[in-house]
Amino acid sequence: MQIQELITQKQWFKEWFNTSFYHKLYRNRNEGEAKAFVDNLINLLQPDKNATMLDLGCGSGRHARQLAAHGYKVTGLDLAASSISEAKSRNTPGAQFYQHDMRVPFCVSRFNYVFNFFTSFGYFNTNEENNDVMNNISMSLKPNGILVMDYLNVTYAENNTLLQEEKEIDGVIYSIRRWNDDTHFYKNIKILNKNDIAFTEKVQKLTLPDFDLMFKRYGLKLIRIAGDYFLNKYDIETSPRLIMIAEKV
Repeated sequence: MQIQELITQKQWFKEWFNTSFYHKLYRNRNEGEAKAFVDNLINLLQPDKNATMLDLGCGSGRHARQLAAHGYKVTGLDLAASSISEAKSRNTPGAQFYQHDMRVPFCVSRFNYVFNFFTSFGYFNTNEENNDVMNNISMSLKPNGILVMDYLNVTYAENNTLLQEEKEIDGVIYSIRRWNDDTHFYKNIKILNKNDIAFTEKVQKLTLPDFDLMFKRYGLKLIRIAGDYFLNKYDIETSPRLIMIAEKV
C-alpha cells in the first residue's frame, strides 16, 4: 500500500504536533526527568519569588507545571491546540496556557525568564524564522532577563542515533526510521493499521556557534553552557544536550 504523507515539508510541525498519534507516541515523556531538570535550574538560577516565567513551546505543560510547583507565575505558549487543551485540563495553580505561534510576537518586557525546553526550536525552513523567534524572545524579556534554551547536541546525536525501531501503542504499530544529512535530522514515523499514514519530523543541526550568533544579534549574552539535565559541563562529543543560558543585556 502506498504511504499517505500527511505532513508537508514546509509546515510539518503544525499538523503533526496537533494529532492524537503524536500525543500517544510521546505520552511517556518522563515527568520525573522534567521535575529533576527544573529543580536543578531553580537551584542554579535562584529566581526571585516574584519572577515571571514563560515556557515557550510548552507542549502539554510538563515543565511549566514543575515551575509553577516552585511557586512562580508561569505562562505556557504552544502552537498545537491539542497540547494547550491538555495543559489547561491539568488545572495547575500559578500556570496559564495559550495557543500561539512563537514566530509571532507575544509581548514586550514581560518575563524575567524564558524557557525553551526539549528542542522546541529549529523546526522552521528559513533562518529568518529562527531570527524572528529569537527576536520575539528577546523582546519578551525584561532587562537582565534570562533565556534557558535546551537543544539537542548535534555531534552526540549524529553518533548515537537509533536508526530503526517499532513501537506498539494501543494496538497501533509505529514504525520509526531516523537519518540525517548535512543540515537536518529526520524522523519518519509510519503509523500502521491506520491506512499507513506517515509523518516526517525535521530538525535543524544548530550548534553552539549558531546559537551564540543569534543571541548576540538580539541582545542576548551567553553566560553558561551545560551538557545534560543535571547541568554537568558541556562536552561536544559526549554530552546528550546543549543547554544554554543567556542574559538580556
